[in-house]
Amino acid sequence: MTNDKGILIKNIYYMLTYAFQSLRQSNYDSVATEDFENIHDMFAAILGKGVANQLKQGLYKEYILQSEELSVLRGKLNLQGTIKNRIQHRQKLACEYDELSENNLLNCILKTTMMILVRQKTVKPDRKVLLKKNLILFENVDMIEPDQIRWDRIRYQRNNQSYRMLMNICYLVLGSLLLSTDKGETKLAVFLDERSMHSLYEKFILEYFRYHHPEYKANPDTIPWNIDDGMIDFLPGMVTDITLKSAGKVLIIDAKYYGHTMQTQYDVSSIHSGNLYQIFAYVKNLDRNQTGNVAGMLLYAKTQEQITPNNKYSMDGNTIWVRTLDLNLPFPRIAEQLEKIAGDYFGSGKFDRTGIGTDRRCKEIIEYGI
Repeated sequence: MTNDKGILIKNIYYMLTYAFQSLRQSNYDSVATEDFENIHDMFAAILGKGVANQLKQGLYKEYILQSEELSVLRGKLNLQGTIKNRIQHRQKLACEYDELSENNLLNCILKTTMMILVRQKTVKPDRKVLLKKNLILFENVDMIEPDQIRWDRIRYQRNNQSYRMLMNICYLVLGSLLLSTDKGETKLAVFLDERSMHSLYEKFILEYFRYHHPEYKANPDTIPWNIDDGMIDFLPGMVTDITLKSAGKVLIIDAKYYGHTMQTQYDVSSIHSGNLYQIFAYVKNLDRNQTGNVAGMLLYAKTQEQITPNNKYSMDGNTIWVRTLDLNLPFPRIAEQLEKIAGDYFGSGKFDRTGIGTDRRCKEIIEYGI
């Protein structure tokens, strides 16, 4: 099955596999071999397996502030509450203390997401069985309203690093919630929203090159403004999506996932002007010595539009590409497109014309999909 931009659901799983390397662990082998009919059945499979693995390690616990009226002092005395009890002739101390609890934000998000997936008709019965089995061990964990979740407040440290991938899956699921139905039920959108897919698309391309081509040192880089007088106040930051470096050459890739690749004005189609100005600014500010060894690329995810840009421009001594990545192909063909991007610039293409890899890493892609 494909989504509204023509992306195979299985390919979204592969993209997630690159974005979250924990999905490459043997625990997820059974998930990797399945063909999913819809996006949320896939999420249910990943979350069911992932939470089961987490339960084997134990749920993450953190200290939660508790307030309770007790006969003996525990923790810190709440003076105002204690005085109120005395006035009411109640011989109780109002106490506040920290208690190690599994009823924390991370586990509340997990429980809420699993409960929502269990109620979806599009999720297969065997997935629901595993989710319900997991939920038994969340008896002491509260539900949370999805719109009340402050995702920016989640902090990871050594004891909860294993939750990172699970939280990202929950974010994708809860981000696709639709308004409640007349019966008070919640529904999930059929596909991920454009913002979520854009983030996944960008992360996938970055992690693909990190995994298969460590020699390119793939990273998002900050580019300093090439200014004359040293005044940089109020200038916006320039942070690339993906920067590849090899043998003194640099390729800046700006990943773009839009419903429409081209902008249209008066029935004339053109590349998004803002995107082109941005990548040009990145290239020219990085290549401050005008060596011509810095190139830029706008890499769009292919849409259902008939126009598919695949252009190469020479601009003031630097090369700017506009390419399209077709995600509605078997995954090895997607890998071939990415290999060609690097090969065309760095001269290190890894695929021959038959599409069979000549490099060990590419053979892994052909045989195993990742």
